[in-house]
Amino acid sequence: MNQPEHELAKKLVQHLDYGVDRLEPRVRERLLTARKAALSSYRAQPEPVLGLAWAGQAMARFAEHRLHHTRLLTAAAAIAVVLAGFAYWQVTGPASNDLAEIDMGLLTDELPLNAYLDKGFDSWLKRSSR
Repeated sequence: MNQPEHELAKKLVQHLDYGVDRLEPRVRERLLTARKAALSSYRAQPEPVLGLAWAGQAMARFAEHRLHHTRLLTAAAAIAVVLAGFAYWQVTGPASNDLAEIDMGLLTDELPLNAYLDKGFDSWLKRSSR
């Protein structure tokens, strides 16, 4: 503490002591009972404990928001299943070579393309296959 601050504190204490000495005894008694009442109702704040004190709070928060987390996990699992299904479909679906083979078959076939587009062609195929 700086010397001027220390001197200021000493002067304040002297002034307050002088003021207390000049109080009437009845006022001093009232102040003393008020001080005792205040000290009896005072509770010290618990000191934070280092270590795993946060674990209890984390579990309480988890229990409070369990439904919210369950919904979030369900949505994330559904998205993962959809993405996995889409990837599987892309891998096992018709490859570009299959489409190229179909195009090659249509272009090299004896029938013209208009025959495939004709509405009666399907019925003709069904009748001729019998």
